[in-house]
Amino acid sequence: MDVLELKGIERTYRTGAVEVKALRGVDLTVGEAEFLAIMGPSGSGKSTLMNILGCLDSPTAGQYLLNGQDVATLNRGQLARIRNETLGFVFQAFHLLPRTTASENVELPLLYRDEQLSWKEIRDRAREALGIVGLGDRLDHTPTELSGGQKQRVAIARALVTKPRVLLADEPTGNLDTRTSLEIIELIQRLNDEGLTILMVTHEPEIARFAERVVILRDGLIRSDRRRTPLRAADSLADWSEESEDAMDEALGDRMETETTPPLEVGR
Repeated sequence: MDVLELKGIERTYRTGAVEVKALRGVDLTVGEAEFLAIMGPSGSGKSTLMNILGCLDSPTAGQYLLNGQDVATLNRGQLARIRNETLGFVFQAFHLLPRTTASENVELPLLYRDEQLSWKEIRDRAREALGIVGLGDRLDHTPTELSGGQKQRVAIARALVTKPRVLLADEPTGNLDTRTSLEIIELIQRLNDEGLTILMVTHEPEIARFAERVVILRDGLIRSDRRRTPLRAADSLADWSEESEDAMDEALGDRMETETTPPLEVGR
């Protein structure tokens, strides 16, 4: 079943007499439980495309169907509801409230739902989401007390707490080191295995390898759309750990050899 469908999507920005065509006619269909990576150079239209997919911007021309519904027919309230209930967002910069605990950050989207949830239901769902991302023991920690990877896990939990059908991730590993990036991608792959549809923007080919489908944008058009067998982040993590241990053992061996080698005698 198709979750997202774009037909001839165009987006033109105008500043005075200057006209910029960010998207020039994009056709894209994304099925349920797909994991798709969107790549392209700066200015290719990636951010514009994600904004339209996230119902944060409207196309100048074309049609966007979300779960079979034409997004152009929805009013502002209906669009806000879709962003809160159908779509989950994860950003490179985390966008967490710095003086608010992890649990409170995750609870926030539930405060804006139309359905009336009790405080207990809100807290329980936030705890459940944080447990899914492996932070069940960090509920009361503020972002200043968390590592970069933990902050991104809180951001993912915040996206998951509304139980969306689609996760939109914009450079989710952009601020992270190699090992932490692999940990975040391993989490994203597990969520995808459980049926969550994922669209991820990345400029890193190494990260795109973990998606089953890679779309490349250039000059506002899709230039390539390929499917392939993705790498498994869990395997890459295991390999990375082994290589790191071997490197540490080698460094330690060199250090011990240096320390146990007697100094050369210098003539008097």
